Amino acid sequence: MLSEYRKEISELKQKNAHFAKIFERHNELDQKAKDADEGRLHLSDTELEQIKKEKLLLKDEALQMILQYKKEQEG
Repeated sequence: MLSEYRKEISELKQKNAHFAKIFERHNELDQKAKDADEGRLHLSDTELEQIKKEKLLLKDEALQMILQYKKEQEG
């Protein structure tokens, strides 16, 4: 997720517990989606859609936090 911000992600995970929680939850959901796509986890279409929506919301929130952090570091 957001690999172009590896440095900022690493720093934020250490400095911001909320960011770390968001990042961890996104990774958990990403693994569930992969497991479902590869047949290791059986989910309904509705459940899979919900996982993907939550992942997207978490990614958007994380990106906003990263961009704010970058802005603070530059200023």
